[in-house]
Amino acid sequence: MFSHVVIFWTDPTNANGAEDLLAGMEKYLKPIPGVVHYHAGRMEPSHRPVVDQSYQVALNLVFKDKQAQDDYQVHPLHIDFVEKVFKKVCQKVVIYDFSS
Repeated sequence: MFSHVVIFWTDPTNANGAEDLLAGMEKYLKPIPGVVHYHAGRMEPSHRPVVDQSYQVALNLVFKDKQAQDDYQVHPLHIDFVEKVFKKVCQKVVIYDFSS
């Protein structure tokens, strides 16, 4: 399995940034072939100081292998997401990729 975890910080001047980002993920990313598991959502507040609460949205995708994730990266829907949604609403992104 190959996990692709993406943490997004939206532009604070865009009040609808998180909603637009989540809607864009549903429209553009969820239907891409090769995604075994799709999970996206808003940061969940925590009383634990070890939990990062500085971001707004996270995306967790699981693929069968790295090649499936590589194919996802160049898929036209992923490129549309980056151009039409991500670049308009995000200030920062951090990505964690790992496999088992």
